[in-house]
Amino acid sequence: MMGPPGAGKGTQGEALARLWSIPRIAPGDIFRAAIKNGTELGKQVKAYNDAGKLVPDDLVIEVITKRLQEPDAQGGWILDGFPRTVPQAIALNEFLHSIHQKYDLVINLEVPEEILLQRLQKRAQEQGRADDTIEVIRQRLQEYHEKTKPLLEFYAEGVAPVDGTPSMEVVTQNIQALVKGVCPCLNKTQ
Repeated sequence: MMGPPGAGKGTQGEALARLWSIPRIAPGDIFRAAIKNGTELGKQVKAYNDAGKLVPDDLVIEVITKRLQEPDAQGGWILDGFPRTVPQAIALNEFLHSIHQKYDLVINLEVPEEILLQRLQKRAQEQGRADDTIEVIRQRLQEYHEKTKPLLEFYAEGVAPVDGTPSMEVVTQNIQALVKGVCPCLNKTQ
């Protein structure tokens, strides 16, 4: 599941994971839980966060590949927030090949920047994140576009664009219709 901040990746990922009874796997969720629980991974991630640095690719890849091997992920999964870079995508492809799995589709939620700005400002206000100014939000969107364009090119014909501007329910239905022909294994729960 790809798309800029505010496109609805997490919301759609959670809704689809429930519908299809498969896990939504998001590094951010894993890292937040590890920090909250004070695990060794949480301490490492917190140190990067405190230093204002991104968690290195090798650590993110290690965490995701371990998660993809857990029993609940054997019947399918939705990745949200991973991969974020081409090296992560290459590592994911190599890992999936090594365990004889594949991804079926790369869904890219597309939302015009003005709508993203409105959504992100609203989310920042609701969550009390005063540091999420319009300038910070624009910077996050710019960084996303710089890093994501190469990813979209990497996946090329495997990318399925989905309009993320309608209501949550309509976007979910559109994704279900798109996936229906690609992965018949998920149709049993629809």
